[in-house]
Amino acid sequence: MSQFPQLRMRRNRQSEWQRRLTRETRLSRDDLIWTIVVTDQDTDRQSVPSMPGVDRIGLSQIVSEAKRAKTLGIPAIALFPHIDPKLKDSVASEAFNPAGLIPAAVRAIKDSVSDLGVIVDVALDPYTDHGHDGLMNDGRIINDPTVDALADCAVILAEAGADIVAPSDMMDGRVGAIRQRMDSTGYQDVAIMSYAAKYASGFYGPYRDAIGTASSLIGDKRTYQMDPGNSDEALREVALDIAEGADMVMVKPGLPYLDIIRRIKDEFSMPTYAFQVSGEYAMIKAAGQNGWIDEERVILESLTSLKRAGCDGILTYLAPQVAEYL
Repeated sequence: MSQFPQLRMRRNRQSEWQRRLTRETRLSRDDLIWTIVVTDQDTDRQSVPSMPGVDRIGLSQIVSEAKRAKTLGIPAIALFPHIDPKLKDSVASEAFNPAGLIPAAVRAIKDSVSDLGVIVDVALDPYTDHGHDGLMNDGRIINDPTVDALADCAVILAEAGADIVAPSDMMDGRVGAIRQRMDSTGYQDVAIMSYAAKYASGFYGPYRDAIGTASSLIGDKRTYQMDPGNSDEALREVALDIAEGADMVMVKPGLPYLDIIRRIKDEFSMPTYAFQVSGEYAMIKAAGQNGWIDEERVILESLTSLKRAGCDGILTYLAPQVAEYL
């Protein structure tokens, strides 16, 4: 039975100050992780055509970008590599180079902005000539050798000064192997942010342009990334990664998987993150540039929805823009 007219829900919506007092979910700069693509090309920056407003950042500029993040109040940045195709091969050799692009970027940042969090992607796909996240044999991804390789990569990145390593490959057992390897080499304080529920999504296309794997990818990644229709599987994956030593877990992409974020947060009460991926970014920016949406309003609404679903933080290319809004 209706309680109207005694109860009028609109009373608390009448003014801005009332809406502020009754607001249940708040987005702040503390929720932002800025995702940055670093390039080894001899340039300050290169635009990514499929991601309006996003540039690949050269090593000469990465420190200034880190300082910008610090000035804007962004707690952490996440780095992803774009390397010369000539350095790519079937076994991702460049991923194991201690003097490579991302280790060099991490060292430069930590030398200049030591109190900014630095998260690094642990993955082979930016370094393989076939574009996959794992080592291959007869056209198939081989799990266990890939896990060993990822553990090696994680140690190299920890040695460079990374605060958090983030395995994004979805191989079985990789979190435990990375934790064991880092603990045994003295990097027990380096945290693991696991891409625990990473879906075989159509929203990754612009990112593959950004890191240079779009044209080289052979086949698809459905044998290791999750089917978009699965929900219970996500909880099993998260449970396994927590048991293996993950300090925080991630859902990727973000907006199409709000239900997954909510289930994970309710079930595990773990630090839970979402990656607002390149396709989500590109759609918002394209619609904004065409005047089809109020860009600022939609950006803030999209990130607030991720917070409302249960996220403790969000990886997003929009971090500096959002920090300025806030």
